[in-house]
Amino acid sequence: MTLAPSPFVRAVLDAAATLPPSGIAWLDAARREHLEAFAATGLPEVRNEAWKYTPLRALSQRAFARAEPAVARDSVVEATAFALPGVDGPRAVFVDGVFRADLSTLAVGQGVDLRSLDDALRAQPEPLRFALAPRVARGAADAFAHLNAALATDGLVLRVVDGATLAEPLHVVHVSSGRQPDSAWHTRVIVELGRGARATVVEHYASLDEGAQLGTVVNDYVVHEHASLDLVTMQAASAATTLYRRGHVRLEADAVATLHALELGGALVRHEFIAELIGDRARFASRGVFALAGRQHVDTQLDVRHAARDTASDALWRGIADGRSRGVFRGAIVVAEGADGTDASLSNKNLLLSAQAEIDTKPELEIYADEVKAAHGATIGQLDERSLFYLRSRGIPHAQARSLLTLAFCRAALASLPGESLREHLGERLASHLPAAVTE
Repeated sequence: MTLAPSPFVRAVLDAAATLPPSGIAWLDAARREHLEAFAATGLPEVRNEAWKYTPLRALSQRAFARAEPAVARDSVVEATAFALPGVDGPRAVFVDGVFRADLSTLAVGQGVDLRSLDDALRAQPEPLRFALAPRVARGAADAFAHLNAALATDGLVLRVVDGATLAEPLHVVHVSSGRQPDSAWHTRVIVELGRGARATVVEHYASLDEGAQLGTVVNDYVVHEHASLDLVTMQAASAATTLYRRGHVRLEADAVATLHALELGGALVRHEFIAELIGDRARFASRGVFALAGRQHVDTQLDVRHAARDTASDALWRGIADGRSRGVFRGAIVVAEGADGTDASLSNKNLLLSAQAEIDTKPELEIYADEVKAAHGATIGQLDERSLFYLRSRGIPHAQARSLLTLAFCRAALASLPGESLREHLGERLASHLPAAVTE
């Protein structure tokens, strides 16, 4: 007997039925294949190891309608609502998954091509075929990635030619307007840096009110030889938002990528980031913080794959949980056969600020090569009572002392963030999100 699809799956199938064809045969075929893969498995269950700590039973009973593009285009949004200090260059704004040219500034220098995904597909779709129509790996663990590939019709494409530099950071903003409650939106971002190119991309997730929405974003980055990519992500969605993000970076020989992530908002948030070091001497560094309160649930999945010689990765992540919130962190390092000379490290430290809070951390290390240097570690604990006593003995109130220690614990992951003004702003956002605000 075939079970009836859940309300969530049924709503996805209904949304797919309303999508007009793109007119590009390979793209329409890829969308159908991804939709079939999603419908065949539905949402993953807790017995799926990749989703063991993030149950989706309640989500499966919800039905999210497709966000209407016309409503998204008419939503009143002030550009100042998501301005970030030190990020004053090109900007691409998506409201409920729809690109808003009136809020965006895509002017860039010579050697840089920046345009919406819709424009790129109309102008020259074939170069996007590798990113948009990959071979489908069917499995419930990738259900949201299939969902995004099947339904995303808008997004962004950034290409930097060999030797060129994106002079100012690109600010990519994903906004949930709240005008379409119980709706879903999906976007796709494609970034390619040519040989020796450089770019900084700041991804920003925000909400204009507390309306419940589902958003999915899939980001693909290709960093060719000797190129350098800096990624910064700040997630401050509303407390009713469900958000899924997947980032996938491929690093060729001597390429470098860094990731700084700050997770503050959302009701149910999943962030998957895959780094493939496929070229000799490629380098990848990641730094991240999640600060949770109330009943938030944030799941971070970091997957670093060393597939070439003399590659290096360094990951440092911090987490704090208050109230009845739950944080999940999985950090996996895989050193493939032949990836000799790899140097990999991962550290994940977490603080529980409430007896009802929970953090699940799962470091993983698989090595199939010789002459490898690798280490990983994870801790979960509470604030050090001796440090707390020391601050209180100096006249600092208990609540402020707790916040000072918590903030210092988290800021270690943001210390290397490039750009002083942005680093200070993210530190202030983090401080204001703590149980008791810090006054410095």
